[in-house]
Amino acid sequence: MSSPEASRPRFHKSYGIWAADEGAGLLDWDWAAERLERAHNYWVASASSSGRPHAAPIWGLWLEGVFYFSTARGSRKGVNLAENPFAVVHLESGDEVVIVEGPVQEVSGRKELDRLAAAYGEKYTLEIRFEDPGSVVYALRPERAFAWREQDYPESATRFTF
Repeated sequence: MSSPEASRPRFHKSYGIWAADEGAGLLDWDWAAERLERAHNYWVASASSSGRPHAAPIWGLWLEGVFYFSTARGSRKGVNLAENPFAVVHLESGDEVVIVEGPVQEVSGRKELDRLAAAYGEKYTLEIRFEDPGSVVYALRPERAFAWREQDYPESATRFTF
């Protein structure tokens, strides 16, 4: 995966974000990707077709520029994502923030599901098989992401465009 373009986020002026042509401190995508890869818990936010929001903690995998997670098809996030296949995923930390946004697609190929099950097993030290028709594995390919460090915010506030 090629590195996304880094720039300043467009937040309201009250947040004190520097202009795109001012200062230094943009984070490297490698910094964000490393945190996505090593995190244990994540939060996923989805919305129903009517726009009603939902957020839930999940386990997941950051592999080769894609975020993978599973859920029950009948869960609130499963129903939301079937109706409105767009999600936001972020780390638990407010000190080292990484947020990714993008469309989700169901992973259905047996070879790919087996590869992801092995990676889940290694990361979370459990045996898992994605064979239950009542569950679904999603792949989120980021369109944009945001990252910053609380210790040097707003200088480190970075927007990544893929």
